Amino acid sequence: MTAVKTLGQFIIEKQADFPYAKGELSRLLRDIGIAAKIVNREINKAGLVDILGEAGTVNVQGESQKKLDIYANEQFISALESGGECCLVASEENEEVVLLNSKFSKNGKYIVAIDPLDGSSNIEVNVAVGTTFSIYRRKTDVNEEPNVSDVLQKGTEQVAAGYIVYGSSTMLVYTTGKGVNGFTLDPSIGEFCLSHPNMRIPEDGNIYSVNEGYYVHFPEGVKKYIKYCQVHDKETNRPYTSRYIGSMVADLHRNLIRGGIFIYPTTAASPKGKLRLVYECNPLAFIIEQAGGLATNGSKRILDLDVTEVHQRSCIFIGSKNMVLKAEEMMREYSPVDTESVSV
Repeated sequence: MTAVKTLGQFIIEKQADFPYAKGELSRLLRDIGIAAKIVNREINKAGLVDILGEAGTVNVQGESQKKLDIYANEQFISALESGGECCLVASEENEEVVLLNSKFSKNGKYIVAIDPLDGSSNIEVNVAVGTTFSIYRRKTDVNEEPNVSDVLQKGTEQVAAGYIVYGSSTMLVYTTGKGVNGFTLDPSIGEFCLSHPNMRIPEDGNIYSVNEGYYVHFPEGVKKYIKYCQVHDKETNRPYTSRYIGSMVADLHRNLIRGGIFIYPTTAASPKGKLRLVYECNPLAFIIEQAGGLATNGSKRILDLDVTEVHQRSCIFIGSKNMVLKAEEMMREYSPVDTESVSV
């Protein structure tokens, strides 16, 4: 019988990989895991309590906030403040960065960027949703007050990133730059247990994920790639299968396991792209790269993009290596524009 390894045990075992951290990063990941369990509990009983529907407020993105968006945001910030390892949080739900001023957290060595609940409207129809998070080392001195400059770091500076997908089972997947590991929540013991060690994304896949409802507004290169995916070709195992959930975490999680590409391009209405670079694109790009895949904005690596705003937007092509390379090839041929210019 194989022994069960919990997230806490796994993190402790890997502590030797981060001698500079002295346990702080491990405790920070533990705090995120605790908040994820609390959010998961509320999601699972969402139909039984008054936390579905609109909250009557709008976030910085101009999007109507769901009650669960606000709840998840509060839970993650509270857990990070109580843990004491994080001094500042950048969240999709807050226009400004959130300073954590508890006795211990104000001296924390890390900052966290987070999308507390991605795809929250899916909860009402019982479809998977997720959380994405990104961890950076603090740039300001511990004697200074942390500020937005601590957040404006390239994706290459991440020390850890992960996501939680709340679906038929709840999984936490994370990387610290030494591979990707996935943990499934066992509700009987209330622990995340190692279920997907050393996750690798296939170099090829047969799933493409894009919201084709906006097809007429896509760049020509994206249109050509979609048509390429739909053409019958036995040698390349086409046509590919179209799968789009409407929650980036859920779409990416499926493609990570099975192989595939997720595309969220620019459109006429969103010429800079719509996804947020800091707390959506960068953490997921870090994970996919660590799993052997690629993440670009059509021409340039996502993790190399300059970060100038907390809520900066970007387009993204992410997933299996060969699928992303093919999409980039078509962007170069049919949409020869400076895609970096539409990601800032």
